Amino acid sequence: TIRRSESYGATRYMGIPDSQVHFLDLPFYETGTIKKNPLGEKDIQIMNDIIEKIKPHQIYAAGDLADPHGTHRVCLEALFASLKELKGKPFMKDCWVWLYRGAWHEWEIHEIEMAVPMSPVQVLRKRKAIFYHQTQKDGVMFQGEDLREFWVRAEDRNKETALKYQSLGLASYAAMEAFVRYKY
Repeated sequence: TIRRSESYGATRYMGIPDSQVHFLDLPFYETGTIKKNPLGEKDIQIMNDIIEKIKPHQIYAAGDLADPHGTHRVCLEALFASLKELKGKPFMKDCWVWLYRGAWHEWEIHEIEMAVPMSPVQVLRKRKAIFYHQTQKDGVMFQGEDLREFWVRAEDRNKETALKYQSLGLASYAAMEAFVRYKY
C-alpha cells in the first residue's frame, strides 16, 4: 500500500492522471518481508494482461540487475518472460523496451542507445518526484558502503553521464538519463 501511495504522489506531481497509472501487484512481491517469493506464472500473467490491455509503444523498466535486494531483477525477469510470450502479437512489433539504471550504476557510455538531456529545472523535478517515495528519500535499506541518500546517488549518476557526453564534445546539460534498448 505504501508503494502505491508513493507512486500516486510522484505521478500526480509530474502531472500524470491517475487513470494512466497502473500497478502490477505481482504476487512474488507481496510477502510482507524483505525476502520475496520466487517468480511464478501468476506474476507473468499479470504482466501479460497489462501489456495486452495498454498495447504500449514503449516500456521503461529498471534494468539495474545490481539491485542489492533483487526486486528489480525479479520484476525484469517477469517482463522478459512476458515479452517472450507476447512477442508474436501484432501490436508488439511497434513496442520498444528501454532499460534504465537505478542509483547504484550507470550504463557504460558505449552501451547507451538513448540519452535524454535534463535541464536544472528537470533535475529538481526528478528530485522532488523521488521525495514522494518516502522509502527512497532517506537512507536506503541496502546501500552497501555508499552512504549517500538515494536521490543524491541518482542525481550524481545523471550529472556524471552528462559530463561524459560533454567530454566527448557534445552539448552541455545539467544531467542526462541514459537508456539501453532491450531487443526481445
